Amino acid sequence: MKDYAEQLEALQVALVKFQTKAIETGQRALVIFEGRDTAGKDGAIKRITEHLSVRSTRVVALPKPTERERSQWFFQRYIDHLPAAGELVIFNRSWYNRAGVERVMGFSTEEEQAQFLDDVPKVESMIAANGVPIVKLWLDISRDEQAKRLKERRSDPLKALKVSPLDAVAEKKWDEYTHARDLMLSRTDHPAAPWTCVRADHKKPARLAIIRHLLHTLAAKPDRKGVEAADPTVLFPYEPSCLSDGRLAR
Repeated sequence: MKDYAEQLEALQVALVKFQTKAIETGQRALVIFEGRDTAGKDGAIKRITEHLSVRSTRVVALPKPTERERSQWFFQRYIDHLPAAGELVIFNRSWYNRAGVERVMGFSTEEEQAQFLDDVPKVESMIAANGVPIVKLWLDISRDEQAKRLKERRSDPLKALKVSPLDAVAEKKWDEYTHARDLMLSRTDHPAAPWTCVRADHKKPARLAIIRHLLHTLAAKPDRKGVEAADPTVLFPYEPSCLSDGRLAR
């Protein structure tokens, strides 16, 4: 994009203004990043947090649960990371692992998955009702773009820490992940915490759209003056027709 750097800087300045006000007023917010493997979650999060307060911004990317955590209520280990006054918390993958990788890979039982789909709207509604707005982002990419990025990841030494044994599975089980995504979006989109979808084949427009959406969702109107709405061809609210009209990859 010709003016990407200029647009990004302006949006990051707006994010700093938003957070300054949030710290002053005690505003809390939770942002959940989910999506296909290699969809660009890390890069988008980096651009969001780049100039924000380290003390008031937390990125949470939990490892696989311990044996003790597996015996707890499923949401328990996530609840401790919810934001306090003035904090912005970003989940880089979240409790939705249960609806994605756990479902596809058989890491949880069918009963556990069904319980999760029933529970998550209730849990998120409780969180939102207690003053924590939740922004849920699903980053979607095409099959060809994922294959290209996975290949680049394997050959780039700077991306060695991103390589996972599950990478190959992401390609082989594309259809299974598609089905899991469709079920998750349809069952867990609700008024208190709706899903927003991002077409992320092109990283730069996706990043700009995400930041615009965060500002329009979380910042007061005077504090986002001059910030245009996100490009609707890149970022749009989930609706059932997304699953069949070509907006989400199949």
